[in-house]
Amino acid sequence: MNKPNILMITPYLPYHSQAGGQTRSYYLLKHLASKNNITLICFTRDKTGLSELKKICKKVILIKRGKTWDLKKVLFTAFSPYPFLVTNYLSPELKIAIQTELAKGIYQLIHTECFYLMPNIPFTSIPIILVDQTIEYAVYQHFVESIKGFKSLIKPFLWLDVFKLKYWETYYWKKTHTVAAVSEDDKKLMSKMAHRTDIKLVPNGVAERYFKPKKNISKTNHPSILFGISNMKWMQNSEGARLLLHDFWPTIISAIPQAKLYIIGRYAPQAFSKYSSPNIIVSEADIDGGDKDPQYYYQTSWLLLAPIKSGGGSRTKFFEAMASQLPIVTTKQGMEGINIKNNVHAVICPYSDLATSAIQLLKDKKQRDYIGHNASALVKKDYSWGKSSTKLNNIYKQLISL
Repeated sequence: MNKPNILMITPYLPYHSQAGGQTRSYYLLKHLASKNNITLICFTRDKTGLSELKKICKKVILIKRGKTWDLKKVLFTAFSPYPFLVTNYLSPELKIAIQTELAKGIYQLIHTECFYLMPNIPFTSIPIILVDQTIEYAVYQHFVESIKGFKSLIKPFLWLDVFKLKYWETYYWKKTHTVAAVSEDDKKLMSKMAHRTDIKLVPNGVAERYFKPKKNISKTNHPSILFGISNMKWMQNSEGARLLLHDFWPTIISAIPQAKLYIIGRYAPQAFSKYSSPNIIVSEADIDGGDKDPQYYYQTSWLLLAPIKSGGGSRTKFFEAMASQLPIVTTKQGMEGINIKNNVHAVICPYSDLATSAIQLLKDKKQRDYIGHNASALVKKDYSWGKSSTKLNNIYKQLISL
């Protein structure tokens, strides 16, 4: 039986990285490639992982993405119906590449990651599945709401952008043939906003290697808190690190003076090196295979603390930490998309109680071990990339058979 031909379009080059979206797409591709012929079109500035993708996909097409902050883009946003996020991903070259592939008449399905690529796709009778990894307008809305001081002067302009973002995101949820969310909470919101009862669910997962501890690596001999492993250019991650440093770390270090905080992730030094001290370590994680790759920090830390005020999607770093038996302390919004029991698989508490909860867990090794063991068992049972890819492939089959 011939494999179906799938055209997949992503706003990045998928590979195992400190960015959840890229990691997600990479592992789904690895599993889907055995059952489908996938042509991948990436709108990207980066070529990291390209050689590996060429082994997985039938063909990989790279379209170079320009600078984010460009005067033409800002002016276009100001005088067009599109929000700045969509403007950043409008590209004549990308449109031509998609049109060229579709003109070949070989594709049974189009898979698009993230709604803001949709304006580049021409009208077609080929079924399209749109997978939205997070509710973008909710993330940006929270960002605008959090702005204070003299920066509030630009809030009216930002609110206009949020309004446009919400309009177009909802528009594509309504108009695209099939739409998928990555968490149950996102699915419910998308269903409500789009007035659809057929939103699919394709959850995030974890790579199998995180269940296999690296040899000769043990916990630090001092109480250690990890914030990461994250791409610090993503506003939810940078906000979380700032909140931890300002709202909770002073309380924690006062209660446990020997504690150390590790802020680890892509662009972490650029964003947070000014906070570096003997008790605050700011660093990039090595690429996979390095001495201190993400798995190293998951294994050596005592707990992961994540102050998160806004929901949306689900966090691959949480799955990786849980698989590594690292207990997590976070808010209800932070743990959205993961079906856990409080104080069994993680510690979920109100924002104001995060420092107290972290201190209690740092002082209780038995509870840390209990939560870490349960968390690992949960993700191993319910959140593998293999299971997620099977769900997605079943959706492919349904759409292709229509």
